[in-house]
Amino acid sequence: MAKVRGELRIVGGRYRGRRLPIPSESGLRPTADRVRETLFNWLAPVMPGARCLDAFAGSGALGFEAVSRGAGEVVLIEQSGAVARQLEANARRLGAGETRIVQGDALRWLEGAGSPFDIVFLDPPFAEALWTPAIARLDRRGWLKPGSRVYLEAPMRIGFPDLPPDWNLVRDKTAGQVRYGLVIVGSNAVAARASASEAG
Repeated sequence: MAKVRGELRIVGGRYRGRRLPIPSESGLRPTADRVRETLFNWLAPVMPGARCLDAFAGSGALGFEAVSRGAGEVVLIEQSGAVARQLEANARRLGAGETRIVQGDALRWLEGAGSPFDIVFLDPPFAEALWTPAIARLDRRGWLKPGSRVYLEAPMRIGFPDLPPDWNLVRDKTAGQVRYGLVIVGSNAVAARASASEAG
């Protein structure tokens, strides 16, 4: 298991206030508490029972927060074996049976076939050029459906990449040096109705 360097805190839901060890791994940066609070407020109408993918799990901050908020299934993919083992330990610590930890390369995993996800967290390592291939695989390999939500997080200096035509960016905010947003996948009509409902 990786050496522990600190903790992350679950900010809402049934595990609210629980603290989980964060592995000491280069480039590991949990999504900030206030960003997670905003994100999961956006997702609240669709979170109960949702099937979620945390494609570049790292600390697991997004995946474990989703479980805490009522997701029905959360798949967390992490390339580092040591970090994946810490994720497994944290899932056991929480008693989060809804999680499945996959140790491996997210891009390779997304080349496969599977059932669509309701929510995808796309927060790849800032220093690696993973955006375009990850988006292409999600878009073309059947991992999404009309109405799926995709969370994007990127440094301000990079910003978001070009998105497929039916990926509608309905939320877009900044926090410090980070830009984050929410996409609804599908026709413009589907996105407009969903966005209006959430904004109301």
